[in-house]
Amino acid sequence: MDLSPQQISTLERLNKRDFQIVAFPMYANYVGVRKGNCAALLAPVAGDQFKLHGQPAYLLGGNFSVRLTKNGVEWFVWKKEKLEVTPSRLDEISAFSTELANLLLPRD
Repeated sequence: MDLSPQQISTLERLNKRDFQIVAFPMYANYVGVRKGNCAALLAPVAGDQFKLHGQPAYLLGGNFSVRLTKNGVEWFVWKKEKLEVTPSRLDEISAFSTELANLLLPRD
């Protein structure tokens, strides 16, 4: 993947804020970013920026989970793994999403 100097600068800025740049083999056309138990995919776009691809997710076993409700209980699920959705986990995803969005804003 060819990235512009501005996009590389954005990734460096993320890294300085403790986001890890990671590869998710199933999503080779995107740049993965991870912090704590949360991750997101970034799509390089014209104008030397990134846009969020999909929604940030909670990681299970290093993989993106989906959020499901079963018998009135919400779960993060990846294949046969599941983890109950809790207020603290939702707070973690929310904080991750907000910080990432702010860091992706264009800089002068």
